[in-house]
Amino acid sequence: MTSLTLYTQIEALPSKLKKEAKKLLEDMLKKQEEAKSKKSSLKKRTFGSLKGKIHLSKDFDTPLTDFNDYM
Repeated sequence: MTSLTLYTQIEALPSKLKKEAKKLLEDMLKKQEEAKSKKSSLKKRTFGSLKGKIHLSKDFDTPLTDFNDYM
């Protein structure tokens, strides 16, 4: 939908509906701004930022005794 088409459709509305359309557009713009500010407030992830926070047990890759029948 082009801007001109949208404009002509809004201009054809009665004044009461124009006010509702204006409120709807303002709400949509407010939500868009909130989404932008939320996105910019998130920290950017950097490589290696979890280094030292995740630990595996020393016997992590040793074979499980449950599978001895299959080996």
